[in-house]
Amino acid sequence: MAQLHLLKLCVGADTVEDLLDWQAARRAEAPGRPLAHVTRMWPRRESELLDGGSIYWVFKGLVLARQPILGLEPREGADGVRRCALLLDPAVVRTQSQPRRPFQGWRYLRPEDAPRDLGAGVAPLDLPPALRLGLDLAGVL
Repeated sequence: MAQLHLLKLCVGADTVEDLLDWQAARRAEAPGRPLAHVTRMWPRRESELLDGGSIYWVFKGLVLARQPILGLEPREGADGVRRCALLLDPAVVRTQSQPRRPFQGWRYLRPEDAPRDLGAGVAPLDLPPALRLGLDLAGVL
């Protein structure tokens, strides 16, 4: 079995800090409940995702962070439709920026196509996304 990741637009969040704030608020609302991101479709390649896969978050056209996927569980929406809750590790790992065009839903991401994690202790620069991408592509970041 090979490891696999998901790629997902982080709708409603412009920065990694926005995502962190939103998730902290959800954890405060439901202490002890696993952090989850609910999506309409159940991944067909579940076993590969659960073999150490992560969800890679895209902010304004750039992958900037990932979160390990701990599990999947069914959730029923208020409309009675069955959905998939991606159970996430609360630790958000920042990654090198990688450009991505807009898309709907999520996409599978092979490990060899995923951006590398930023090294431990490396603070991300608070730069405009286009400048950050240019510096990444130039090998400066």
